[in-house]
Formats: sequence, C-alpha cells, structure tokens
Amino acid sequence: MNQNKQDKRKEQILDAALSVIVKNGYERSRMDDIVLSSQLSKGAIYHYYKSKKEVYLSLVDHWVKNYNAGFIDNVEQHSTASEQLKGLFDFFMDQFEKDPNAFKILVEFWSLSGRDSDFNKKLQNVYSEFLEYIVRIIQKGVDSGEFKNVNPQITALSILINIEGINWFTLFEKSGVEAHEYISTISEFILSGVKKD
Repeated sequence: MNQNKQDKRKEQILDAALSVIVKNGYERSRMDDIVLSSQLSKGAIYHYYKSKKEVYLSLVDHWVKNYNAGFIDNVEQHSTASEQLKGLFDFFMDQFEKDPNAFKILVEFWSLSGRDSDFNKKLQNVYSEFLEYIVRIIQKGVDSGEFKNVNPQITALSILINIEGINWFTLFEKSGVEAHEYISTISEFILSGVKKD
C-alpha cells in the first residue's frame, strides 16, 4: 500500500477515534467502537495501532496537526503583535463555533494527562510549543515598543489560560455568558493591559 493511502487510512481511523472519544470518553471507548465508526475492519485498525492507548496518543498529534496549520496561518497574516494576539483569539473563537468537539476532546486529554505519564508528556510538549509561540508574539511587541515591558512568559501563560477557558463552554452550557462574549471581552482586557497608551 502506498504512503498516501496509508496516511488516508490513518486519518480515517483517527477521525473515527475523535468522534468516539467525544461521545464516550476514553475509559468507555473500545477498539470495536473505532472499528464501527471508521467503517474499517478490526484487522485494518490493528495493522496501524496495537492498542486503544496507541490510537489516542496518535490522536493528540492528529488534533494538533489539524489545528496548528490554520492557527499559524491566521496569526501570521497580521503584522503587529497586538493584531497577532487578536488573530489568535479570533481563530480559537471561530474554531469553537465551527466545531466545539475539538475543545471537548481537549478536556478528555487533560483528564488523561493527570492519570497517564505518556499522555502527560505528549501534552506537555504540545503546550510548551504553543506557549513558546505566544511568548514570541509578546516579545515582538515588547521589542517593537508596541507593548509595555511585561514579562513575556507570564503574559503568554495568562493568554493561554484564558484561551483554555473556552473549554468550559463545552462542559457548562448555562454559564450566563456566550463563548464569543467571553473571548471578545478577555481579548480586549489583555490587549489593553499590555499595549502602551
């Protein structure tokens, strides 16, 4: 089987795994559920993945790949650091409105990382890279004089935590606040806090 076909088959399996984990959670998911959702044979799935855990560890990478490309394109089309931060918030808000399941799965990944060292390491890597990306935007704003002389690491961590707040809207529908209101307000607070007057 050529590489392109293998990659498509893996993507089919991981897309199925994503829908299964969103519906059932990790603990209640079975390989048979992934087989059913993917419409592939059990043998085809086991050809690529030896266990449920292996499927879901690969799903972390699949999830990151799907969201990183659009995220970076969206942010880097802007020239100033404040526009890039606004683009960052806008990207995640658009993603939430298009597909809240992408955020539901993140909650499941968090839960797994607290119980399993392999998931923990994988998520540590994902979050470290994302945090460093935000740090570079903040540092760019500080260096250009657009931003106050803030600590880029602490500022980036604050932004990351607020973006992660979107996940709560996938869990608690009746918070009294719409997700887009939350993101709009938080992004304005953060930008007004870091920008020079």
